[in-house]
Amino acid sequence: MTEKLDLIAPQDVRRIACIGAGPIGAGWAASFLARGYHVTAYLHEPAEESSLRALIDNAWISLESLGLSEGASLDNLQCTNDLAAAVANIDFIQESAPENLEIKQALFARLDELTAPNVIIASSTSGLPMTEIQAVCTNPQRMVVGHPFNPPYLLPLVEIVKGVNTAPETVQWLVDFYKSAGKAPLVLSREIPGFIATRLQEAIWREALHMVANDEATVEEIDFAIVNGPGPRWALMGPCMTFHIGGGEGGMASNLDQFGPALKLPWTRLEAPELTPELRQRMVEGCRREAGDRDYTTLNRERDLGLVAITKALKTRA
Repeated sequence: MTEKLDLIAPQDVRRIACIGAGPIGAGWAASFLARGYHVTAYLHEPAEESSLRALIDNAWISLESLGLSEGASLDNLQCTNDLAAAVANIDFIQESAPENLEIKQALFARLDELTAPNVIIASSTSGLPMTEIQAVCTNPQRMVVGHPFNPPYLLPLVEIVKGVNTAPETVQWLVDFYKSAGKAPLVLSREIPGFIATRLQEAIWREALHMVANDEATVEEIDFAIVNGPGPRWALMGPCMTFHIGGGEGGMASNLDQFGPALKLPWTRLEAPELTPELRQRMVEGCRREAGDRDYTTLNRERDLGLVAITKALKTRA
């Protein structure tokens, strides 16, 4: 690392550059605009502007219904195919270029040259390691993964993953900034392929493909099963806490003791992990930490109240 970071306060960010005009780049731009930021969108080709604005206009309908921040306006969007102009006098950069390591390495090297070393650059990559992306840069300490979920203007999760040369203050700054921008940042303890949410999502996706390929279920049946089964529960608690409640008063411990052997049944095309005593204990303790002082009855009531609310909300869309 060549220079100590002297970062702007996250709450003082006003000008953001969004690199990329696809659904993710446009989604980020819409999200930032709705929070009152001024956004410059970098387009690889000028012809991309019409599709970018169409994506943002569509997102704006939902964002208006949720409520816009003070100063939010589509007039705060500028578009350019000049990268230097896009990042001039910018406070933060969210990169959403194609998922190609060579492209991202070249782009980050160029952004490194064009911007001050205290401007944080976050990549929306869904799986490329930041260690490799930042490898060719002079100031890698200010570079970090900020992976959203699509659409970024509605889903709050952003997975933050540092590279080997990312400074700790960069990670903390990005956490604080994303929170001020209305996001839900999740910092990974280390680089892992596919991060967390994508890997969980891909596990279901692989199972769905297996079932379709083997004439075990149709696409419609799979989607129906998730929408009317585990999906609403996951929106409230996630899979671990869902199984914790599923174990009754005994929580995760009872669930694993009762259903743990079923992990080895030939239901899945994915290899199940060995349920060692250590793994069991980690699962039990993790659920206890997350539950805190909420007992089984309280957790049940929270889940059921949420499911009722979700059901009512879904009915209004019919």
